[in-house]
Amino acid sequence: MAEIITPSEVIALAFGDGEYVAAEALSPLDIDAATERWVRPVVGEELLQAVGKGKYSELSEGYIKPAIALYTRYIVQPRLNAATSQLGLSVPTGSHRKAADEKARKELMQALLKRARAALKRLSQQLERQAAEIPEYRSAENILRRCSIDGGVVQKIS
Repeated sequence: MAEIITPSEVIALAFGDGEYVAAEALSPLDIDAATERWVRPVVGEELLQAVGKGKYSELSEGYIKPAIALYTRYIVQPRLNAATSQLGLSVPTGSHRKAADEKARKELMQALLKRARAALKRLSQQLERQAAEIPEYRSAENILRRCSIDGGVVQKIS
């Protein structure tokens, strides 16, 4: 898959909490996983390929990249909460900070998922508004046109 968003762009879009995150903390595989799992089922392979080749820059910058970035953060956040080495899994601690407790981590993950879902829904709505202008987009293939998980309940859309 052609690169649609870089790790640095993911950090700029999805890590707006004022904390430093190195671009090396995110891999292209993380971005690909987020794209394949959540964005491709809405956008479709043909449109993703077109965006990867530089087409539809406004759609990409305003809708596709934010959705990919937020889902990428959702994927990597648990890995950022702990460190893995040859000694196993550990929690980073420092002289002025301590690791967040389970409740805070759960609340953060829920908030990240809500933001990501909102961005994906916004992307889907924009695609529907522009469907006539984007020949690579197939509305019938957009998973959010067939079902929704609003309120934690899977709902079939007729």
